[in-house]
Amino acid sequence: MIVKENMNAQPLLLDSLNARWERYNLELKNCREEFSEEAVHDFRVSARRLLASFDLLRTMIRGAKIKRMRRLLKDQLDNLDELRDTQVMLAGISENVHDFPPLQPFEEYLQRRERKLMRAARREIKSLKIGELARRMRKLAEAIAESQPDGLDPLPAVDEAYARVIQRYERVDPAQPATIHRLRIAFKRFRYMVESIHPALEDFPNGQMKRMHEYQTLMGEIQDMEAALQKLAEFEKTAPEGYDPVPVRVYYMKQHALALSHYLEDKGEVTTFWRAAPDQPLPKENPS
Repeated sequence: MIVKENMNAQPLLLDSLNARWERYNLELKNCREEFSEEAVHDFRVSARRLLASFDLLRTMIRGAKIKRMRRLLKDQLDNLDELRDTQVMLAGISENVHDFPPLQPFEEYLQRRERKLMRAARREIKSLKIGELARRMRKLAEAIAESQPDGLDPLPAVDEAYARVIQRYERVDPAQPATIHRLRIAFKRFRYMVESIHPALEDFPNGQMKRMHEYQTLMGEIQDMEAALQKLAEFEKTAPEGYDPVPVRVYYMKQHALALSHYLEDKGEVTTFWRAAPDQPLPKENPS
Protein backbone atom coordinates (compact mmCIF):
# COMPACT_ATOMS: atom_id res chain seq x y z
CA MET A 1 0.00 0.00 0.00
CA ILE A 2 1.31 3.46 -0.88
CA VAL A 3 0.95 5.44 2.31
CA LYS A 4 2.86 7.95 4.33
CA GLU A 5 5.88 6.54 6.09
CA ASN A 6 5.17 4.46 9.21
CA MET A 7 1.41 4.61 8.72
CA ASN A 8 -0.66 1.43 8.39
CA ALA A 9 -4.22 0.93 7.32
CA GLN A 10 -5.67 -0.63 10.46
CA PRO A 11 -5.97 2.48 12.66
CA LEU A 12 -6.88 4.59 9.64
CA LEU A 13 -9.81 2.37 8.69
CA LEU A 14 -10.97 1.94 12.27
CA ASP A 15 -10.77 5.66 13.05
CA SER A 16 -12.57 6.57 9.83
CA LEU A 17 -15.35 4.05 10.44
CA ASN A 18 -15.83 5.16 14.05
CA ALA A 19 -15.82 8.84 13.08
CA ARG A 20 -18.46 8.28 10.43
CA TRP A 21 -20.58 6.17 12.76
CA GLU A 22 -20.41 8.89 15.42
CA ARG A 23 -21.33 11.55 12.86
CA TYR A 24 -24.26 9.45 11.66
CA ASN A 25 -25.57 9.11 15.22
CA LEU A 26 -25.08 12.81 15.91
CA GLU A 27 -26.95 13.86 12.77
CA LEU A 28 -29.76 11.41 13.53
CA LYS A 29 -30.03 12.88 17.04
CA ASN A 30 -30.05 16.43 15.63
CA CYS A 31 -32.70 15.48 13.11
CA ARG A 32 -34.95 14.08 15.82
CA GLU A 33 -34.51 17.03 18.16
CA GLU A 34 -34.69 19.89 15.64
CA PHE A 35 -36.20 18.54 12.46
CA SER A 36 -35.46 20.80 9.48
CA GLU A 37 -34.39 20.75 5.85
CA GLU A 38 -30.76 21.31 6.87
CA ALA A 39 -30.89 18.57 9.50
CA VAL A 40 -32.27 16.06 6.98
CA HIS A 41 -29.56 17.05 4.49
CA ASP A 42 -26.80 16.56 7.07
CA PHE A 43 -28.24 13.20 8.08
CA ARG A 44 -28.31 12.03 4.45
CA VAL A 45 -24.69 13.07 3.93
CA SER A 46 -23.57 11.25 7.07
CA ALA A 47 -25.38 8.10 5.92
CA ARG A 48 -23.77 8.34 2.47
CA ARG A 49 -20.31 8.58 3.99
CA LEU A 50 -20.95 5.65 6.31
CA LEU A 51 -22.21 3.65 3.34
CA ALA A 52 -18.94 4.37 1.51
CA SER A 53 -17.01 3.02 4.50
CA PHE A 54 -18.95 -0.23 4.21
CA ASP A 55 -18.12 -0.38 0.51
CA LEU A 56 -14.45 0.11 1.32
CA LEU A 57 -14.38 -2.58 3.98
CA ARG A 58 -16.46 -5.36 2.48
CA THR A 59 -13.59 -6.64 0.32
CA MET A 60 -11.27 -6.82 3.33
CA ILE A 61 -13.45 -7.96 6.25
CA ARG A 62 -15.18 -11.29 5.82
CA GLY A 63 -18.07 -12.57 7.89
CA ALA A 64 -19.24 -9.18 9.15
CA LYS A 65 -22.40 -9.25 7.02
CA ILE A 66 -21.61 -5.83 5.58
CA LYS A 67 -24.10 -6.41 2.77
CA ARG A 68 -26.91 -6.39 5.32
CA MET A 69 -25.54 -3.19 6.88
CA ARG A 70 -25.45 -1.54 3.45
CA ARG A 71 -29.08 -2.52 2.84
CA LEU A 72 -30.22 -1.01 6.13
CA LEU A 73 -28.55 2.31 5.32
CA LYS A 74 -29.59 2.32 1.68
CA ASP A 75 -33.24 1.89 2.63
CA GLN A 76 -32.98 4.95 4.90
CA LEU A 77 -31.53 7.03 2.07
CA ASP A 78 -34.05 5.84 -0.50
CA ASN A 79 -36.90 6.92 1.76
CA LEU A 80 -35.58 10.51 1.74
CA ASP A 81 -34.69 10.84 -1.95
CA GLU A 82 -37.93 12.45 -3.13
CA LEU A 83 -37.84 15.01 -0.33
CA ARG A 84 -34.28 15.97 -1.27
CA ASP A 85 -35.22 16.36 -4.96
CA THR A 86 -38.26 18.46 -4.09
CA GLN A 87 -36.27 20.79 -1.87
CA VAL A 88 -33.58 21.26 -4.52
CA MET A 89 -36.27 22.23 -7.04
CA LEU A 90 -37.84 24.69 -4.63
CA ALA A 91 -34.47 26.29 -3.92
CA GLY A 92 -33.91 26.80 -7.63
CA ILE A 93 -37.39 28.21 -8.20
CA SER A 94 -37.11 30.66 -5.32
CA GLU A 95 -34.16 32.30 -7.08
CA ASN A 96 -36.01 32.74 -10.37
CA VAL A 97 -39.76 32.90 -9.78
CA HIS A 98 -39.84 36.71 -9.57
CA ASP A 99 -38.22 37.02 -12.97
CA PHE A 100 -40.22 34.14 -14.45
CA PRO A 101 -43.79 34.11 -12.98
CA PRO A 102 -44.96 30.97 -14.87
CA LEU A 103 -42.96 29.02 -12.29
CA GLN A 104 -45.32 30.03 -9.48
CA PRO A 105 -48.04 27.37 -9.90
CA PHE A 106 -45.36 24.69 -10.07
CA GLU A 107 -43.72 26.17 -6.97
CA GLU A 108 -47.00 26.01 -5.07
CA TYR A 109 -47.45 22.38 -6.13
CA LEU A 110 -43.94 21.53 -4.90
CA GLN A 111 -44.52 23.36 -1.61
CA ARG A 112 -47.60 21.23 -0.95
CA ARG A 113 -45.63 18.13 -1.87
CA GLU A 114 -42.74 19.17 0.37
CA ARG A 115 -45.02 19.60 3.39
CA LYS A 116 -46.39 16.09 2.89
CA LEU A 117 -42.90 14.62 2.42
CA MET A 118 -41.55 16.46 5.47
CA ARG A 119 -44.30 14.99 7.64
CA ALA A 120 -43.49 11.51 6.32
CA ALA A 121 -39.75 12.07 6.81
CA ARG A 122 -40.27 13.26 10.37
CA ARG A 123 -42.22 10.08 11.16
CA GLU A 124 -39.54 8.01 9.44
CA ILE A 125 -36.71 9.62 11.40
CA LYS A 126 -38.59 9.43 14.71
CA SER A 127 -39.36 5.73 14.27
CA LEU A 128 -35.97 4.76 12.88
CA LYS A 129 -34.47 1.87 14.82
CA ILE A 130 -30.72 1.41 14.53
CA GLY A 131 -30.20 -1.33 17.11
CA GLU A 132 -29.34 -3.98 14.52
CA LEU A 133 -27.01 -1.60 12.71
CA ALA A 134 -25.29 -0.70 16.00
CA ARG A 135 -24.75 -4.36 16.86
CA ARG A 136 -23.26 -5.07 13.47
CA MET A 137 -21.09 -1.95 13.72
CA ARG A 138 -19.55 -3.21 16.95
CA LYS A 139 -18.76 -6.56 15.34
CA LEU A 140 -17.28 -4.84 12.30
CA ALA A 141 -15.05 -2.62 14.46
CA GLU A 142 -13.91 -5.69 16.40
CA ALA A 143 -13.13 -7.51 13.14
CA ILE A 144 -10.96 -4.62 11.97
CA ALA A 145 -9.13 -4.43 15.30
CA GLU A 146 -8.47 -8.19 15.26
CA SER A 147 -7.27 -8.27 11.65
CA GLN A 148 -3.63 -8.59 10.75
CA PRO A 149 -2.42 -5.08 9.85
CA ASP A 150 -0.69 -6.27 6.70
CA GLY A 151 -3.94 -7.85 5.52
CA LEU A 152 -5.84 -4.57 5.43
CA ASP A 153 -5.20 -2.77 2.17
CA PRO A 154 -8.02 -0.47 1.02
CA LEU A 155 -6.39 0.43 -2.29
CA PRO A 156 -7.78 -2.59 -4.21
CA ALA A 157 -11.31 -1.59 -3.20
CA VAL A 158 -10.71 1.99 -4.35
CA ASP A 159 -9.11 0.73 -7.58
CA GLU A 160 -12.18 -1.41 -8.21
CA ALA A 161 -14.54 1.50 -7.51
CA TYR A 162 -12.55 3.75 -9.85
CA ALA A 163 -12.52 1.08 -12.57
CA ARG A 164 -16.32 1.04 -12.34
CA VAL A 165 -16.32 4.84 -12.66
CA ILE A 166 -14.20 4.72 -15.80
CA GLN A 167 -16.32 1.94 -17.26
CA ARG A 168 -19.45 4.06 -16.82
CA TYR A 169 -17.63 7.16 -18.04
CA GLU A 170 -16.79 5.39 -21.30
CA ARG A 171 -20.50 4.59 -21.73
CA VAL A 172 -21.68 8.17 -21.24
CA ASP A 173 -24.01 9.24 -24.02
CA PRO A 174 -25.08 12.92 -23.84
CA ALA A 175 -28.36 11.96 -25.52
CA GLN A 176 -29.11 9.56 -22.66
CA PRO A 177 -28.87 11.40 -19.33
CA ALA A 178 -29.37 8.11 -17.50
CA THR A 179 -25.80 7.18 -18.46
CA ILE A 180 -24.52 10.29 -16.67
CA HIS A 181 -26.66 9.50 -13.64
CA ARG A 182 -25.15 6.01 -13.44
CA LEU A 183 -21.68 7.53 -13.63
CA ARG A 184 -22.58 9.97 -10.87
CA ILE A 185 -23.69 7.17 -8.53
CA ALA A 186 -20.45 5.26 -9.09
CA PHE A 187 -18.36 8.41 -8.78
CA LYS A 188 -19.97 9.42 -5.50
CA ARG A 189 -19.13 6.04 -3.98
CA PHE A 190 -15.53 6.31 -5.24
CA ARG A 191 -15.15 9.87 -3.95
CA TYR A 192 -16.28 9.00 -0.43
CA MET A 193 -13.86 6.05 -0.41
CA VAL A 194 -10.96 8.30 -1.32
CA GLU A 195 -12.11 10.74 1.35
CA SER A 196 -11.70 7.94 3.92
CA ILE A 197 -8.09 7.17 3.11
CA HIS A 198 -6.58 10.27 1.49
CA PRO A 199 -4.85 11.46 4.71
CA ALA A 200 -2.66 8.37 4.45
CA LEU A 201 -1.74 8.80 0.79
CA GLU A 202 1.75 10.07 0.08
CA ASP A 203 1.76 13.53 -1.53
CA PHE A 204 -1.90 13.33 -2.53
CA PRO A 205 -2.63 16.49 -4.55
CA ASN A 206 -3.85 19.50 -2.59
CA GLY A 207 -7.34 20.43 -3.73
CA GLN A 208 -8.05 17.01 -5.25
CA MET A 209 -11.06 16.36 -3.01
CA LYS A 210 -12.46 19.80 -3.86
CA ARG A 211 -12.08 19.09 -7.58
CA MET A 212 -13.82 15.77 -7.18
CA HIS A 213 -16.70 17.42 -5.36
CA GLU A 214 -17.04 20.02 -8.12
CA TYR A 215 -17.05 17.31 -10.77
CA GLN A 216 -19.81 15.45 -8.93
CA THR A 217 -21.79 18.68 -8.63
CA LEU A 218 -21.73 19.16 -12.41
CA MET A 219 -23.37 15.77 -12.86
CA GLY A 220 -25.78 16.45 -10.01
CA GLU A 221 -27.08 19.59 -11.70
CA ILE A 222 -28.04 17.53 -14.75
CA GLN A 223 -29.87 15.04 -12.54
CA ASP A 224 -31.66 17.89 -10.76
CA MET A 225 -33.07 19.14 -14.06
CA GLU A 226 -34.09 15.61 -15.01
CA ALA A 227 -35.97 15.29 -11.72
CA ALA A 228 -37.63 18.68 -12.26
CA LEU A 229 -38.89 17.71 -15.71
CA GLN A 230 -40.28 14.45 -14.34
CA LYS A 231 -42.01 16.23 -11.47
CA LEU A 232 -43.39 18.84 -13.87
CA ALA A 233 -44.94 16.06 -15.94
CA GLU A 234 -46.69 14.82 -12.78
CA PHE A 235 -47.91 18.33 -12.00
CA GLU A 236 -49.39 18.74 -15.48
CA LYS A 237 -51.84 15.92 -14.77
CA THR A 238 -53.43 17.84 -11.89
CA ALA A 239 -52.66 21.45 -12.88
CA PRO A 240 -55.45 24.05 -12.68
CA GLU A 241 -57.58 24.48 -15.76
CA GLY A 242 -56.01 26.91 -18.19
CA TYR A 243 -52.48 26.39 -16.91
CA ASP A 244 -49.96 26.27 -19.76
CA PRO A 245 -46.98 24.08 -18.80
CA VAL A 246 -45.03 24.72 -22.01
CA PRO A 247 -43.09 27.81 -20.82
CA VAL A 248 -41.97 26.03 -17.66
CA ARG A 249 -41.05 22.89 -19.58
CA VAL A 250 -38.99 24.96 -22.03
CA TYR A 251 -37.36 26.73 -19.08
CA TYR A 252 -36.21 23.45 -17.52
CA MET A 253 -35.14 22.03 -20.87
CA LYS A 254 -32.89 25.07 -21.35
CA GLN A 255 -31.50 24.66 -17.84
CA HIS A 256 -30.91 20.99 -18.54
CA ALA A 257 -29.07 21.77 -21.78
CA LEU A 258 -26.93 24.34 -19.99
CA ALA A 259 -26.02 21.92 -17.18
CA LEU A 260 -25.19 19.23 -19.74
CA SER A 261 -22.99 21.65 -21.67
CA HIS A 262 -21.09 22.61 -18.53
CA TYR A 263 -20.48 18.98 -17.66
CA LEU A 264 -19.34 17.99 -21.15
CA GLU A 265 -16.73 20.75 -21.11
CA ASP A 266 -14.99 19.09 -18.15
CA LYS A 267 -16.13 15.48 -18.31
CA GLY A 268 -12.66 14.13 -19.16
CA GLU A 269 -11.31 15.38 -15.84
CA VAL A 270 -12.55 12.14 -14.28
CA THR A 271 -9.53 10.36 -15.76
CA THR A 272 -7.17 12.41 -13.57
CA PHE A 273 -8.61 11.61 -10.14
CA TRP A 274 -6.95 8.23 -9.56
CA ARG A 275 -4.47 5.82 -11.10
CA ALA A 276 -5.38 4.12 -14.36
CA ALA A 277 -4.47 0.64 -13.09
CA PRO A 278 -3.28 -0.98 -9.84
CA ASP A 279 0.30 -1.18 -11.15
CA GLN A 280 0.39 2.57 -11.87
CA PRO A 281 1.38 5.31 -9.40
CA LEU A 282 -1.28 7.24 -7.52
CA PRO A 283 -1.85 10.94 -8.27
CA LYS A 284 0.72 13.15 -6.58
CA GLU A 285 1.15 16.83 -5.99
CA ASN A 286 3.19 18.45 -8.74
CA PRO A 287 6.38 19.97 -7.33
CA SER A 288 6.32 23.75 -7.43
